Amino acid sequence: MEQSSGKLAASAIARMDEQLPWYRAMPPENRSWIGLVAQAGIAAFTEWFRHPETPQAISTDVFGTAPRELTRAITLRQTVEMVRTTIEVVEAEIDEVAAPGDESVLREALLVYAREIAFATAQVYAQAAEARGAWDARLESLVVNAVLSGEADEGAVSRAAALGWNSPEHVAVVLGTAPDGDSELTVEAIRRAARHAKLQVLTGVLGNRLVVIAGGSDDPLRSAKSLIGPFAPGPVVAGPVVGDLLSATRSAQAAAAGLRASAAWPDAPRPVLADDLLPERAMAGDPAARDLLVEEIYRPLEEAGSALLETLSVYLEQASSLEGAARMLFVHPNTVRYRLRRVTDVTGWSPSDVRSAFTLRIALILGRLADFESQP
Repeated sequence: MEQSSGKLAASAIARMDEQLPWYRAMPPENRSWIGLVAQAGIAAFTEWFRHPETPQAISTDVFGTAPRELTRAITLRQTVEMVRTTIEVVEAEIDEVAAPGDESVLREALLVYAREIAFATAQVYAQAAEARGAWDARLESLVVNAVLSGEADEGAVSRAAALGWNSPEHVAVVLGTAPDGDSELTVEAIRRAARHAKLQVLTGVLGNRLVVIAGGSDDPLRSAKSLIGPFAPGPVVAGPVVGDLLSATRSAQAAAAGLRASAAWPDAPRPVLADDLLPERAMAGDPAARDLLVEEIYRPLEEAGSALLETLSVYLEQASSLEGAARMLFVHPNTVRYRLRRVTDVTGWSPSDVRSAFTLRIALILGRLADFESQP
C-alpha cells in the first residue's frame, strides 16, 4: 500500500478529472489541495490498516492537509463524490496491491475505513457549519443592534448583505417580548415563519426583547401577524414601512416607543401598529409621535379651513352628539355630518369611531399647544 500510494492518488485525480465536471472547473490551487487530500486519505488508510487497534484521528490526518477555506470552496456533496471516487479507485486496485490471499482482508478493511471517512467528512462540515453559524449569528446581532440603536450605516448594510439580505423595497421592524429559553430556537422559529410567509428577516434577541427586521411586504401588520408565533405573551408592535435598511431605524424607534406606551392601551389588538399607538406614545413623551399628530392631523385640518377645526372640536366636546354640536354651532345637523366626513377625508381618522375620536382629540390639544408655543 505504501509503495502504491502515489500511483493510487494519481489514478484517483485522473478519474475525478474525467468524471466530475466541478473538479475540472476548479482553480488549479484548489485542485492541488484536493490531490493532497486524496493522497493523505490513502496514506491514512495504510497507517490505519497497519495498526487497526490504535485510535486514529482520521479527520485530522486526511482533511487537516487542506486549508479551512476549502470547505467553503467545495460543497459537502462534492466532497462525498471525491471520497467515493478515491475509494472506488483503491478498491479497483486491491487485486494489484494486496499480497496473494489477502485481497478479501484488504477489501473488508477498506469498507470499514470508508465508513470512518464518511463520519470524518460529516464532522468536518458540521464543525465548519457551526463556526459559520456562530459567526453569522454575531453578524446578525450587530446589524439588528445597529438598527435598533439608530446607528445603522453602510457597514450594517454590508453585513446584512453578507447574511443574504438583498435590499427589499419595503422594510418594517417588529418588536415584542422574547420567550424564555434558548434564544437560538426562537430565532430559528422566526426564520421558519418568515420562509413560510415569503419574507426576508434579520432577527435577534436583545435582552428581553425579540427584534425582527422584516423585508418584502408593504403591509407591516400582515408581516407581524405572520411572525407572531415565536413571541412571548404580551404586546407586539409593528413599526411603519420604510424604504431600506438604513431607514429601518425610524421604524424601529416607532416600534420601541409603541412597545413602551402599549401599557396605556391594554385592549390593543395583537399585533398592533406603532401608528395606532400615537396618542399613548405622545403622552409617554415620544416627540416623534407628537410631531406626527400635529403634522398629519392638526395642520391639514387647519389648512382646510377653520370650520373643520371648530366643528370637530365642538363635536368632541359635545360627547360626539350631532345634534348637540349643531346647536352649539347654529348650523343644521347635516352640515355637521358633512364637515365630519371632510375631517375623515383630510385626516384618515373618523370622529364617529371612539378610538379615532381619542386620537383626534389628542392631536387638537397638541396642535393648540404647538401654536401657543410658537407665538412670540
